[in-house]
Amino acid sequence: MIRMTALALAAAGAVLAMAGPAQSHHSFAMFDQRQIMTLEGRVVEFQWTNPHAFIELEVRQGRATRHYSIELNSPNNLSRQGWNRNSLHPGDQVTLRMAPLRNGEPGGLFLDLRKADGTLLDSGLPKNGEPVNVPQF
Repeated sequence: MIRMTALALAAAGAVLAMAGPAQSHHSFAMFDQRQIMTLEGRVVEFQWTNPHAFIELEVRQGRATRHYSIELNSPNNLSRQGWNRNSLHPGDQVTLRMAPLRNGEPGGLFLDLRKADGTLLDSGLPKNGEPVNVPQF
C-alpha cells in the first residue's frame, strides 16, 4: 500500500512538473529589440489568436517578394488598446515597424503600423530600443 501511494505521488509530481512549463510565457529575447526595422507591404493575413496575434506580411524587395511573420501581443491586450479582429484585412497596404528576429529570419516583434488611410495601430511597446520581457541576469 505504501509503495502504491509513493508511486502515485511520484506520477502526480511528474505530471505537475510538465504542466508548469507548458503554461509559462516565453521571453522576447529572440527579437533584437535594439533594432527597428521598417517594412512596406501588403497584409496577407491577420491572425487574431492566443497567446499572440500575428500579422503575415508580403514585402516586395526588388523583383522578389518576401513573407514576414510579425508577432503581436495577445488579443486581450490588443483589445484594451483599441484593436479588434477586424483592425486589419488581407490586402491592406501598411508601413510597419518591428524589432527583427535575431536569427535573421523574416519576422519580428510588432511595434506599430500606419495603414494607407493614415490610421495608426500601436503595440504600446517602447520604440527607443529599450527591451521588454527579457530576463535580467
